[in-house]
Amino acid sequence: MTKIIGLTGGIGSGKSTVAKYIASKGIPVYIADDEAKKIMDNEKVITEIKIIFTDDILTNDNKLDRVKIANIVFNNPDKLRELNAIVHPKVKIHFKNWLKKHKKNLFIIKEVAILFETGGDKECDAIILVTAPEEIRIQRTTTRDNLTVDNVRKRMNSQFSDIEKIKKSTFVINNINLEDTYFQVDEILEKMNNS
Repeated sequence: MTKIIGLTGGIGSGKSTVAKYIASKGIPVYIADDEAKKIMDNEKVITEIKIIFTDDILTNDNKLDRVKIANIVFNNPDKLRELNAIVHPKVKIHFKNWLKKHKKNLFIIKEVAILFETGGDKECDAIILVTAPEEIRIQRTTTRDNLTVDNVRKRMNSQFSDIEKIKKSTFVINNINLEDTYFQVDEILEKMNNS
């Protein structure tokens, strides 16, 4: 039976960097956010999403304006719940089909930004949490996504705190120095391979 290892971390923690590093080792990695974006490009899904937001969330070429949607949902928890109720069940089905293709693997990695917030941790055999000090996370995110510090803090506040997540995690990676982070990942993968 293939083990599902959840990989998560707050905004700016560096979980995507860790996911890429793990994938470079030949381990299958499922990036839930990427799949959610693809699902949100589907016309039927766009129609469902339009109903909860109204038409002004579309770009000129009738695609979803992700920046507008992000600004709405990070200021309105009810809208975020409604959006998640549309997208998450579809991602769940997609993941189940993807998992079937990798059933020969000892374990796979499922990278989900809001793993605990959606209850996805209950479907994992182990969880790797990527953390970093708040100042570093803010600096990384403002630089990468061209967001204001206030915007980043709002997004952080919509996620569980690291203190809550650490209690529920099997492994915790402190991602400050990249070389040290990769060393921590290697140690975890070795434990996973020998478990």
